[in-house]
Amino acid sequence: MAPSPAADSVPAVSGQVNLRGTVGIPRGGLRNNISGVGGRLHGYIGGWIGRRPLLVGLDLGILNYGRTTDQVPFSRTVGPRVPVEVSTNNNVVETHLSLRLQPRTGRFRPYVEGLAGFKYLFTRTTVGDDDFGNDELGDDELGDDIAESTNYDDFALSGGAGAGIDVRVYQQREPGKTLRAVGVHLGVQYLLGQEAEYLAEGDLTDENGNGRLDRSELDVRRSRTTFLQPHFGMTFRLADTD
Repeated sequence: MAPSPAADSVPAVSGQVNLRGTVGIPRGGLRNNISGVGGRLHGYIGGWIGRRPLLVGLDLGILNYGRTTDQVPFSRTVGPRVPVEVSTNNNVVETHLSLRLQPRTGRFRPYVEGLAGFKYLFTRTTVGDDDFGNDELGDDELGDDIAESTNYDDFALSGGAGAGIDVRVYQQREPGKTLRAVGVHLGVQYLLGQEAEYLAEGDLTDENGNGRLDRSELDVRRSRTTFLQPHFGMTFRLADTD
């Protein structure tokens, strides 16, 4: 019989990490103020409580629900000889604590979860150079940001529920390895959001020419901030055995 690995050679971590792409579908009043859907990346890290099929974790992500990009002269004095790229992004950062019920082992591991946290909605404009594709410049000189500013932001409490499944596609047989298994992840979340103010997608224009964006010049909307969020990604299970 082969000797058992030493106790201190087996990783003590017992949890999982999930990385996924997310589609944010606005619901309720938010759907009337945002055209189309948003999307970007989410991540999750959680650990099991004892030997029970219960995980406590942190779910983090960002959704982009609007983007405009313009090429404008660097200044009135320079004129069109030095163009810059002005990009405005409408984003939602989501931070939630998660309590998840999911089997620790098995190839197919369905789950349900409850979530509570907050959303941070913000619109940010970035001014960058327009030197992409210029072979005469070094890589460290390409695409540098010249200036950036947050045009508007707000917070909203958030909470909801989710469900999904992890399907194992790889399992590590060596007991001393921290990464025990890799799975394909499919799921959905429904996250209710408190009322908040935010900007809709569109140009930010200094209509009165005073050199700043006044509140009257901003397309500010207000509604509850609820999203339906289907997602797809990969789950990495740590220091567990089947």
